[in-house]
Amino acid sequence: MSARAQTVRLTPPQQRALVAFAKQRGLSEYAMLARVVDAGLASLIHGTGNQIDTREIIAELASVSTRIVDVERMLDRALFTACAAYCYARSAALGARKTDEIITAEINAAYDRQRRLSREKRP
Repeated sequence: MSARAQTVRLTPPQQRALVAFAKQRGLSEYAMLARVVDAGLASLIHGTGNQIDTREIIAELASVSTRIVDVERMLDRALFTACAAYCYARSAALGARKTDEIITAEINAAYDRQRRLSREKRP
């Protein structure tokens, strides 16, 4: 390290991490500690270059997750509405005098079929 050696006290988890890093790199614990100190000082002096706060990342991910749920709900409603429009239009075009119960069953069948198809993996 430098001309004047100092005692560095590490917590047991820090000591285990230091030993593990030293073994991975084929260094002595002392040499690894010197690298850790150098890297730490360099990051303090020059900055880490990554000033993103973990809390900000978590908040953004939660926001994105909430938006995705909203989009899924909207797409699901749009699919159901499209199936309903198709079934009613088909019934009208064929001139069939179907009851609402029969058309509702067709709508649900079409909706379920489209949902099932959307979950299938495609090449």
